[in-house]
Amino acid sequence: MKILITGANGQLGNEMRVIAKSNTQHEFVFTDVQELNICDKDAVNAFFKEGHFDFVVNCAAYTAVTNAEKDFDKSLALNRDAVRNIGEAAAENGTKVIHISTDYVFDGTAHTPYTEDMPVNPQSVYGKTKYEGEAALTQSGCDYVIIRTAWLYSSFGNNFVKTMIKLGSTRDKLTVIFDQIGTPTYAADLAKAIMTVIDSKEFVTGTYHFSDEGVCSWYDFAKAIHKLYGINGCEVLPLETKDYPDDTPRPAYSVLNKAKIKNTYKVSIPHWYESLEKCIRILKEQEI
Repeated sequence: MKILITGANGQLGNEMRVIAKSNTQHEFVFTDVQELNICDKDAVNAFFKEGHFDFVVNCAAYTAVTNAEKDFDKSLALNRDAVRNIGEAAAENGTKVIHISTDYVFDGTAHTPYTEDMPVNPQSVYGKTKYEGEAALTQSGCDYVIIRTAWLYSSFGNNFVKTMIKLGSTRDKLTVIFDQIGTPTYAADLAKAIMTVIDSKEFVTGTYHFSDEGVCSWYDFAKAIHKLYGINGCEVLPLETKDYPDDTPRPAYSVLNKAKIKNTYKVSIPHWYESLEKCIRILKEQEI
C-alpha cells in the first residue's frame, strides 16, 4: 500500500519514519510543510490526485497549548481547516484517513477513564480547534479513524521527558504539577498502533482512544524520568495547578479508556513506565 504521512518532522511523524524501515512492504511518502502545505486546499487536492494514496496519516497539528490561546487563527487553520482539506481530498480520491487528536477535547472533570462516547467539552483553544478538526473530518465523507492520544513524548523533538532531563541536570530543585492525572504515551507505541490499523483486514471507521497503559501525575512522571536517567542531584517537589504561572486550561483528569481500539484492532499496549525505559535508553545513547 501507498501511505502518506503529513507532519512528518514532528514527534509522531519521526516515529513513523522509524517504523517505515521495518514495513518495507508498503510505500511511504513523508511530507511536512515544505513538501505539502495542508492548509492550502488546492495543493492538497492536487497532491492526493497525483499520489494515489491508500492511506494518509495526519500527524500535523498546532500543539503549542499556551500559544494557541493568542494564535487562534493559526491554530484553527492547522487543527480544523487543514483536516477538512485532507478529509475532502481523501473522500474524492478513495484514500483512508488516520487522524491524531487529543485528550484536550475533554474538560477533565471525570473520575473514570474517558470512553469515546463520553461528551466532549474542550476548555482551551487547542482543545476546541482539535475537536473542530474531528468534526470536519467526520463530515468530509471520507473513511476515517480518529485516534485521540495524550501526553505524547519521544526521543525526537521537544517534549516533557527531554525538558525534565535538561532541568534535572542543571538545577538542584524543581517543582512539577501533581494534581493533573493522565497517561504518558511513547510516540513509538502510537506509531505501532497506527500500523496495526493500516494492516488490519477490516478498516472500521470511528473514533478511538490510545495511550500507554497505567496512570500517573506529571510529578510522578518527572520522578520516573529522573530515576531512569540516573539524575540524583535534583529534588522534585509537587506543585498545585493553581500555583503554576500559566493559567491556560488543562484537563485535571484525562485518562483514556482504550478498550475499543484493543477490541476492534487487537492493539497491544505496554505500560507507560516500560515504554519510558525504552525511550530513555535511546536518549542516553544520543547523550542529549
